[in-house]
Amino acid sequence: MNNDIKKVIVSESELKAICKKLGEQISKDYQDKCPILIGLLKGCEPFFSDLIKNISIYCKLDFMKVSSYFGTTESSGTVNIKSDIQFDVKDQDVIIVDDIIDTGRTSSLIKNLFEQRGAKSVELCCLLDKHEARLVDVDVKYVGGYIPNEFVVGYGLDYNELYRNLPYIGVLKEEIYR
Repeated sequence: MNNDIKKVIVSESELKAICKKLGEQISKDYQDKCPILIGLLKGCEPFFSDLIKNISIYCKLDFMKVSSYFGTTESSGTVNIKSDIQFDVKDQDVIIVDDIIDTGRTSSLIKNLFEQRGAKSVELCCLLDKHEARLVDVDVKYVGGYIPNEFVVGYGLDYNELYRNLPYIGVLKEEIYR
């Protein structure tokens, strides 16, 4: 599995530092509040788990299962909500937690959905921002880091449901998916 990686772009120690930094910032920004953190499955799981360990305020947790890649290396442009949240977000502060924002389609759609449901505020938190790939303008308040427009896997990010269990994020060799 490690032999399929062209290069590591975010190490395990860098991932821990990112989660600490973002968790501390969220704790500061939402002091005296109780936000609902909503993870977008499956890719967010390792990031979400490590992030919440660094949040020192009251918060609620929920998940949505969404997809737009369908086994390819590029977003299809269609966002499929496979499983919705359990909480009512009306008059609540919501933080959407995602592994990576590239085209912005999924993030924009989900953010708009919670705004339509009456959330008091909706912010985005992502581990990685692949801004070069952006097709939809979306404001991301909490960003772990910016990466070039390369196909990455590991730490929850996958190709065809594989590589999620790598403890780092790396660029997948093109011959694996071409």
